Amino acid sequence: MSRKPRAATLAVAVVAAVTTVVHPAAAATGDGSPSDANIRYSGRWDTRSPGAYVPGWTGAHAVVGFTGTTVKLRQRGSVDLYAGIDGGGWVSYKGVSGTVNLTPSRLPPGTHTLRVAYRQDAGSYHGDEVFQGVLLDPGAHTVVPKVPSRIVEFVGDSITAGYRSSKEALTAYPQVTADRLGAAATQIARPSVCLYPSSDGCIGMRDRFLKTGLDTGTPDWDFSRYQVSDVVLNLGTNDKAHNVSGAQFQSAYVTLLQRIRAKYPNATIHAMEIFKRWYVPETKAAVAARNNAGDGKVRYVSTEGWIDPATDTADGTHPNDAGHRKIAARLAAVLG
Repeated sequence: MSRKPRAATLAVAVVAAVTTVVHPAAAATGDGSPSDANIRYSGRWDTRSPGAYVPGWTGAHAVVGFTGTTVKLRQRGSVDLYAGIDGGGWVSYKGVSGTVNLTPSRLPPGTHTLRVAYRQDAGSYHGDEVFQGVLLDPGAHTVVPKVPSRIVEFVGDSITAGYRSSKEALTAYPQVTADRLGAAATQIARPSVCLYPSSDGCIGMRDRFLKTGLDTGTPDWDFSRYQVSDVVLNLGTNDKAHNVSGAQFQSAYVTLLQRIRAKYPNATIHAMEIFKRWYVPETKAAVAARNNAGDGKVRYVSTEGWIDPATDTADGTHPNDAGHRKIAARLAAVLG
């Protein structure tokens, strides 16, 4: 079970595998603005303002290739962030705003790659998470970066979001699994999310899966922006605490599976048994209902024995880094 969202760290980080390719409305290609077609966006971003893109879910990030010897971020308000260039380690920047110089020492001439990932800590950003693009040397320009072609989407709550792991989404099992597969990962996840929208206020992924972000004010997501090979569901840990009945849970699961299939007609959908082993019959029944309806690409994933709560979690529920690595090893074998 996750705690209530609180304001915490917003980070921009290098990631081992670049994720979802999204092509926003084209502007001046090569100029480094948010709508530059050479920038590849991972996950769901609110792109209604061409000069300021806002990430909607945990793990959303961007990657861009560029020429020249320097790169700077355009940030609006004060944020904490990380950035990485050419596969280097994470560099932390705290409380920065405006023009953020990521290359105080010039890079060698040539083509480089900047990977940027906004993330949530306990469901909230620390600072102003608006991405306003990059600034380059005079005469330099952006280039299309290399990204994986396979995309795996992970839908869940704080466990999927990486709450209590060392780098949140960056060290959570979705990203680690994708790295193992040489694939891209998107995380449609936030702490304090249920499957069923409970009467006492737990946000239901049954409905929010269709949105650009967690907030109700975000637009419906445009699923034509990318298609995925697999969808992995890990939902139900919070439903128990909000007294969601088995019947409510099962009905909501069937509905979500139907909605995912409508949006991703060719994806394989994997319904994970949650690590607390709650709602197991209901999850299996939801999968069976879809199979009986003729959808043979919906599968139940047993997770018994994958992690030891005593050693592989930070608090009995949320995996630590070692726990996430163990989950990723098992899940990568399932996804193949």
